[in-house]
Amino acid sequence: MATSSTIENFGHIQHAGMGARLLGALVAAEAWIERHRQRRSLLELDDRMLRDIGLSHADVAAEASKHFWER
Repeated sequence: MATSSTIENFGHIQHAGMGARLLGALVAAEAWIERHRQRRSLLELDDRMLRDIGLSHADVAAEASKHFWER
């Protein structure tokens, strides 16, 4: 019986680990999507708005040129 119980527990551990990995992947994807959205939004700001937040067009161009996975 001990063998059966150990095997069942191992299955639960594997399932929990898979769920955690899936959740981690979803959280990462959400962050990537948000980062991409924010960079596209920066491109829409006019000169006055950029001055207000202390960014130049060069700053925005550098940020917008990054890949979605880059911080």
